[in-house]
Amino acid sequence: MNEYLLKMKGICKEFSGVRVLNEVQLEVKSGEVHVLLGENGAGKSTLIKILSGAYTKTSGEIIINNEPAYINGPTDAFRYGVGVIYQEFNLNPYMSIYENLFLGKEHVNQLGFIDRKRSIREADKVLTRVGLEVTPVKLVKDLSVAQMQLVEIAKAIMYDVQILVFDEPTATLTDNETEKLFTIIEELKAHGVGIIYISHRMNELKKIGDRCTVLRDGDLIDTVVLNEVEDNDLIKMMVGRKVEFSKKTESYARDEEMLRVDKLYYADILKDVAFSIKKGEILGVAGLVGSGRTEMAKCIIGEYPATRKEIFIRGKKTSIKSPFDAIRNGIVYLSEDRKTEGLILKHDVLTNTTLPALDKLVRLGLINLSNEKEYGSSLVRRFNIKTHGLNTLIRNLSGGNQQKVVVAKWVNTGADVYIFDEPTRGIDVGARQAIYNIMEELAQEGASIIMISSDLVEVLRMSDRILVMHQGRVAACLDNTYDLSQETILRYAIGR
Repeated sequence: MNEYLLKMKGICKEFSGVRVLNEVQLEVKSGEVHVLLGENGAGKSTLIKILSGAYTKTSGEIIINNEPAYINGPTDAFRYGVGVIYQEFNLNPYMSIYENLFLGKEHVNQLGFIDRKRSIREADKVLTRVGLEVTPVKLVKDLSVAQMQLVEIAKAIMYDVQILVFDEPTATLTDNETEKLFTIIEELKAHGVGIIYISHRMNELKKIGDRCTVLRDGDLIDTVVLNEVEDNDLIKMMVGRKVEFSKKTESYARDEEMLRVDKLYYADILKDVAFSIKKGEILGVAGLVGSGRTEMAKCIIGEYPATRKEIFIRGKKTSIKSPFDAIRNGIVYLSEDRKTEGLILKHDVLTNTTLPALDKLVRLGLINLSNEKEYGSSLVRRFNIKTHGLNTLIRNLSGGNQQKVVVAKWVNTGADVYIFDEPTRGIDVGARQAIYNIMEELAQEGASIIMISSDLVEVLRMSDRILVMHQGRVAACLDNTYDLSQETILRYAIGR
């Protein structure tokens, strides 16, 4: 099917006189998976928000089914059959699945009351269609991330969606859940739905995508057929330079033990976890979703109340009962959930970057505003954070630049141990390389790094040793030798 469902022509967008999209073109065919690729800050999210009605374009034209489409709000987008499944789900966790599906579009009976039985019946049909075997009356908060994503897909397809956008859909999914998602996408393709697929996982693009449009700094670089282009060429189009992916070859680990964790238990999740990390070492932590990796990190910093634990810093037993204790003892945690736990979205770049360093910026009980601004500016420059200014609200930055802020605000604290939890989730290859460089600089300076990651390529790229977790236990601690493979790590992770 080659009919174009969507044409976005000459799309421009300006914020306060700053142009963030410049004459961008995007064309999506019926029954096509069209990948939208680019670094964080390239303009992908802005383009999609224009399509979904969250933003209005400064200039340009949108054509759907060969007719001009006038999208000035989300209601208009819905009317044209446009659906978007964002990386952060748009669901009410304290309502049931069926209530979320029909929110704002409730079925009512002749008396004007909500027809609950009909809603549940129709919800059950659409859940079956997307392969979600859960009762429609279950609360959303009790679902897994993968199940929530299926609810979002159900919301979109139950109203005859023509154009469906997936924003980083596999960022939090296991391999099996990803395969299930791809099956659903293939079914949508077969029904003629045009799909826009945003992802930074290069290994899945050719598996699911047909064509690809690449953006860089708000400009259209090219549109290519995915099976006719090499990954390195796509990366070069994205970042304007070659990005190398190689296995770790240089170590900065010293003989001195920086941190040791013994006899760590937490509820029925963690069972006798023990490991140590040397000064300047990068310790990768691998394992399947639910293996206890994040719980381990949060128990170490005192965020979760461990049933039992022993923490030794430089050989000295140390009591850590709260994140404040951890920070005071030189241990900082960079959460996998940057928007909820890593940033204050209502505040600006300056406030977020300088928050952990306020004690250094206070004079006579007052913040020295000049020093604060200078300090914040230096971090923005050092970490190449793309922002219109220090006063830009953090929620208006791209995901990659938000992640750089999370890293920047903690790096200058001079901590001894940094725990990075999924540090590159949902960010592009350019921003990812920048995070890698920062971690290696920290290690070279003598800091110890615990890096929790679901990306085994990343684990092999960065780690001196790899701690593999399985069902709350340490399954193995492996030296990252030349012959260590993803398959070996995965065997330990699944308990084989």
